[in-house]
Amino acid sequence: MLVKPGWLGTHLLAVLALAVCLVAGYWQFVRAQEPSREVVDNPVERLSQAQPLDEALEPGAYMSERKGNRAVRATGVYAPGEQRLAPALSPEGEKGYYVVAPLVTGQDTAIAVSRGWLPQDTADSAQNVAPPPEGEVTVTGWLLPPDKAEDGYVPMDVPEGHVARIAPSLLVNQWPYRLYEGYVVLGEQRPQDPALGGSAAELRQIPPPDPPKGTVWDWRNVSYAAQWVVFGSAVVVFWGSLVRRALRENGSAEGGGSEGDDGGRAPSADGGGDGDQVSVART
Repeated sequence: MLVKPGWLGTHLLAVLALAVCLVAGYWQFVRAQEPSREVVDNPVERLSQAQPLDEALEPGAYMSERKGNRAVRATGVYAPGEQRLAPALSPEGEKGYYVVAPLVTGQDTAIAVSRGWLPQDTADSAQNVAPPPEGEVTVTGWLLPPDKAEDGYVPMDVPEGHVARIAPSLLVNQWPYRLYEGYVVLGEQRPQDPALGGSAAELRQIPPPDPPKGTVWDWRNVSYAAQWVVFGSAVVVFWGSLVRRALRENGSAEGGGSEGDDGGRAPSADGGGDGDQVSVART
């Protein structure tokens, strides 16, 4: 009975539904192990692979996290007197500042460039930090999305010449330029920046950190994967209940047919059947 055409369609439908549940559950499980979309998870590109900034990002256009750590190259002129300090932690956890300046790449268009990092006790204001070089420069570095409020550390106040974080949404209020959505972490510059060096009073180059290599679990996707497993189990239980009920009904039908055949047998030739009925009546 279970191999008839109608049942073969039911079996195929159950297999397909189970396969969909397993594939969807596995896909959600894999997604649960991926970093959040709000985290830059691309490897830091080599500066030798740098591409022109305009090919990687357009001024004012939205920048996704997937474009982070991309090596880019931009040519322009640093705007004088527009340098800002943004609070930031060093890789060792020491408090300090990123020195940010606008590199004017076109008419009323600029990209924020993080020139380097200074310890907190060596920079009182942006005016005390060595200015960027004059004239046309070519900057090669890594493109990063705007810093979020939770990045680095939150300062108690933001004095003049400072900015809370490197974000064009904040810098646009201080610079008279149309800004790119992201900013560039300086890697190389021609001509070289004289402020870069190894002493405490000079800027320290800090490239972007590598993306996290550990597994970052997204428990929402884990719950989705568990739901698909439950759906797959329900498919198996439902299919099993259909098969068991069909077998039970089929067995009952066969049993009822056999009893009907026995009760319909013709009486024996010697009339024993009639004699029995008469005896029962008399009794």
